[in-house]
Amino acid sequence: MANLLRSLIGPRVPEEELRTHRVRYLTPTFIFMIARVLLLVSIFFPYWHMELEAPQYPNGLFLTAYVNHLTGDVREIDGLNHYIGMRPLGEAAAFERTASVWMIIAMFLLVEGAAFIHSKWAVLLAIPAITFPGGFLADLSYWMRTFGLNLDPSAPLSSSVKPFVPTVIGEGGIGQFRTFAELGTGYWLAVACAGLTILGFYFHRRAYRPLALRMAQTGGERIG
Repeated sequence: MANLLRSLIGPRVPEEELRTHRVRYLTPTFIFMIARVLLLVSIFFPYWHMELEAPQYPNGLFLTAYVNHLTGDVREIDGLNHYIGMRPLGEAAAFERTASVWMIIAMFLLVEGAAFIHSKWAVLLAIPAITFPGGFLADLSYWMRTFGLNLDPSAPLSSSVKPFVPTVIGEGGIGQFRTFAELGTGYWLAVACAGLTILGFYFHRRAYRPLALRMAQTGGERIG
């Protein structure tokens, strides 16, 4: 059991080794720290923006999505969507918005934990943070597709609008409505977190793999 835990946690860095190569061992920890802080800060910034142009609204309507709530002209956009049979925006990703903050906090703690695991298994703790930006886009695309392809046939303009897939990024539109969507600052902070986490594992491997090999050669005894 002790050997299993040692192989999972990885070698501990002897004090003399740490003093001699302090930068080598602190670099991955520092990178992981920046990565998880960026992810936590992303909660307070928009992940997605959309502008909708319609004849009734010459100045346009705006929608901003954070990980846990929507802001902007939600009521007005819901009113327009009602005429083509699309469900209210608040019904989309209700579970995701409720759980998102706790999920990000959990990913924050997992990346922090990865800094204390000095073996290849540390990567498993960081997989959620690395894949989170892609998961957000996939989830957004799913809900946009679900809403666009399941229009209410009893809506006032149902006969003039066929089911469609709203554009997630870039320009799109249906009928007289035009949209422009882009990713927000919060999303790019999450992307930066994922990139820095991957970079952190490069330095993590470079620092701890030699120690792990030396530990294996000495039969798991303490090095130094």
